[in-house]
Amino acid sequence: MIFGKSRLELKVGIFVFIALVILATFVLLIGNIKTWASGYKVNFVFNFINGVKVGAPVRLAGMDVGEVKNINLIYLPEENRMKVNVVGWLRKEAIIPEDSSVWVNTLGLLGEKYIEVMPGKNYSRCLQENESLVGNDPIAMHEVAALLKNITDDLDQTIVKIKNAEGTVGKFISDDTIHAELVELIKTTKELVADIKAHPWKLFRKTKEKPVKK
Repeated sequence: MIFGKSRLELKVGIFVFIALVILATFVLLIGNIKTWASGYKVNFVFNFINGVKVGAPVRLAGMDVGEVKNINLIYLPEENRMKVNVVGWLRKEAIIPEDSSVWVNTLGLLGEKYIEVMPGKNYSRCLQENESLVGNDPIAMHEVAALLKNITDDLDQTIVKIKNAEGTVGKFISDDTIHAELVELIKTTKELVADIKAHPWKLFRKTKEKPVKK
C-alpha cells in the first residue's frame, strides 16, 4: 500500500516538473529573453526619444537585430544638460560603424516607437561593448502642430491679401489693365507662331541693316 502511494507521488512529481519546464520555456519565448544567445550592449544617446519603451525593437538597415534593454537619464557636464541614454542589446552579427545614423522611428503613424539604425560606411571602426552613438532627435508633436498652424496662418493672410488686391498676385488678378495686356501678349505670340509655321524661311532671312547717317 505504501509502495503504491510512493509510485503515485513520483508520477505526480514528474508531471509537475515537466509542467514547470514547459511553463518556463513558454515564458522565456514570450518575453523574448535571449538567455542562450550571444550579443553585446551599446548606448544610443538622445535629447528626446518620443515615447520609446523598454522592449522596443532595434533595427539595423530595416532588420530586427535586438531590443531596448534599459532607458535612463544621464547628465553631461560638458554640455550642462540632461540626455536620454537608451541601452540596446544587439546580436553579435549586428555590426554598427561609428559613422552610422540612428533615430527614433514609428511603426505606422501611431504605432510602436523603435530604434532605427542606418549603417555607415567606415567599418574600420565599429561600436564595441558599452560604447555610445549620438542619435537624431525625432520631431515632437507640438512642434508639428505649431508648424501646421504657422502654414495655415500664412495661407489665410495670403488669401486675404489677394481678395484685397494687395501684393503682386492680388494686383495681378484684380488689375484689368494687366489682364488685358496679358491677353494681348498671348494673342500676339500665337500669331507669331502661326506666321513662322506658315513661313519658316523667315527664320533664316537676314535683317537688312539701315545705313548709318553721318
